[in-house]
Amino acid sequence: MSLDAAPSSHFIKEIILEDLKTGKYQGRVHTRFPPEPNGYLHIGHAKSICLNFGLAKEFGGLCNLRFDDTNPTKEEVEYVESIKEDVRWLGFSWDDREFYTSNYFKNLFDFAVQLIIKGKAYVCDLTADEVRAYRGTLTEPGKESPYRRRTVEENLDLFSRMRAGEFPEGSRTLRAKIDMAHPNINMRDPIMYRILKASHHRTGERWCIYPSYDYAHGQSDSLEGITHSICTLEFEDHRPLYDWFLDALGIHHPQQIEFARLNLTYTVMSKRKLLKLVQEGYVSGWDDPRMPTISGLRRRGYTPEALRNFCERIGVAKSNSVVDIALLEHCLREDLNRRAQRVMAVLRPLKVVIDNYPAALVEELPAVNNPEDRSRGTRNVPFSKILYIEKDDFREDPPKKFYRLAPGREVRLRYGYFITCVGVIKDEKTGEIRELHCTYDPETRGGDSPDGRKVKATLHWVSAAQAVEAEIRLFDHLFLKPVPEDVEEGDFTQVLNPNSLVTLTGCKIEPGLAKAEPGMLFQFERQGYFSLDPVVSREGRQAFNRSVPLKDSWAKIEKSKKE
Repeated sequence: MSLDAAPSSHFIKEIILEDLKTGKYQGRVHTRFPPEPNGYLHIGHAKSICLNFGLAKEFGGLCNLRFDDTNPTKEEVEYVESIKEDVRWLGFSWDDREFYTSNYFKNLFDFAVQLIIKGKAYVCDLTADEVRAYRGTLTEPGKESPYRRRTVEENLDLFSRMRAGEFPEGSRTLRAKIDMAHPNINMRDPIMYRILKASHHRTGERWCIYPSYDYAHGQSDSLEGITHSICTLEFEDHRPLYDWFLDALGIHHPQQIEFARLNLTYTVMSKRKLLKLVQEGYVSGWDDPRMPTISGLRRRGYTPEALRNFCERIGVAKSNSVVDIALLEHCLREDLNRRAQRVMAVLRPLKVVIDNYPAALVEELPAVNNPEDRSRGTRNVPFSKILYIEKDDFREDPPKKFYRLAPGREVRLRYGYFITCVGVIKDEKTGEIRELHCTYDPETRGGDSPDGRKVKATLHWVSAAQAVEAEIRLFDHLFLKPVPEDVEEGDFTQVLNPNSLVTLTGCKIEPGLAKAEPGMLFQFERQGYFSLDPVVSREGRQAFNRSVPLKDSWAKIEKSKKE
């Protein structure tokens, strides 16, 4: 059975079902995912990817991958390749339908010429500041540009010379001639082309004028035969312009549909803000495991199944809201609980010597690989006279309700024996506990007592002689506030969490983990879910990222709702 939740109905599906019923678009469903290659994709894009590719698959249609590469000053081949990797990793394929808006630069230029000939576009000499000043406000109409009345012949000549590179960058634009008093500011003679003398990562120096997104968007959809152009909610006010261009040109007219974008607590989704985090060194890069980028989540140990399930669960809505990041973490736990191998790792080691255990003896004790999947079988873990347990699992003077190891107290070692603490050795200068001495009951092998006596705690451990040393990276939310943008003064970086990454060295892990490879998933018993970091481990260190702790706050929230 698939781990992904069963597809649920939503308003976009209802629109498509009605279109299929009426025969609109001849029964076709053709969507597209159109990212700008000016940064790495984040989990908000994952929602759009799952929606567009998912709808196409559900209705037997097609989905294109189209790069909106109309701004060469911000775009890089690195971003193009990272986007393709992320879409594939999420489990989707665009087959041979990889397109670029730059594929259509000649078509878009020709469309612009048609609009000039129809008297629906003109070359404007206003500066960017003047264009903004002439635009008006939400309550006041704009003013017409003094260049709005140029003849068709003059506009054709100037636009051709813009294309030829005769004019300085930023000196002229091509604008649509619509209505400077329109209540929708986007309809007040928007810019279609600007002069930008920059090399493009695909077209090189062939163009020095580039189309705006609002102009290129709809025509690119039309050229590809898209039926349903699915956008996030901020494009709702741009839909009249989308429609205007297509109607003015009289070409195939897809239907633009808007849905609410994904907002997540303790996270920023703005690509501009994510770029700031990268460029100013607040994180190690776009794939930093604290980032909400798909590459960051992948490096942290998230699975495509968990992300797809999360996107399905949050649904598709018409109004913006903020999703609790606890739901995302819950979806990962659900997935990893089924697939992750259980192992033992001691993050903050405390040495334990079992006084009555034979010094030369090393036992191999069977340990369950995954109690959720018994077909995964067992593995052997070495047990010897000297072990490591967690420092936090011992208290010399235990508080009430502390049931783990303490002087004179007996506890169970996971898969091992009952042990009793009989001595504590401290550093003479600092008073720090350096070593525990214990005795074991050889009749309790496997963790059970033949006489039926009970203990209140089971501890994980690692045999000292066979332990592998590792670096463990513990992650927390990148921000201290649930909504980082709600900063009264200053910017969002003021609420960065200084403890979003805690790196532990000298950790002790099972010997079998020495052969771990990037992409392998583990549950460190009592610690959380972990995966080998593919970047740090290339540097020769066994470094594991904690993908998510075991504590499931979302499950607790859902339980309280039912009660």
